[in-house]
Amino acid sequence: MNSHILNMLAAAAADAPPAWVQFLPLVAMVAVFWFLILRPQMKRQKEQAAKIASIKKGDQVLTGGGLIGKVVKVDEHYAELELGPNVRVKAVKSTIADVIPPAGAAPAND
Repeated sequence: MNSHILNMLAAAAADAPPAWVQFLPLVAMVAVFWFLILRPQMKRQKEQAAKIASIKKGDQVLTGGGLIGKVVKVDEHYAELELGPNVRVKAVKSTIADVIPPAGAAPAND
């Protein structure tokens, strides 16, 4: 009786697909994750870093804390911002969230 069961298991194992086929769904999920999530995020990070690196005197910026100010002075790590008349703060460049385009520029969706 045991040999009959063993023969059935051996026949089932002979018909099984190769082991690497079991990893195909996992590989497909990693590929989808890469192309839909990781790659676009890395692209946005590079664009943000380039935008922050190109800050110059006179640009209007938005800080991570929600403050909008005009850049008065820029060095390698810091930007001095004018928030209002006679109100200046020194901000770390990496905390600047965005560079606001000039008011005369057309919106991107027009």
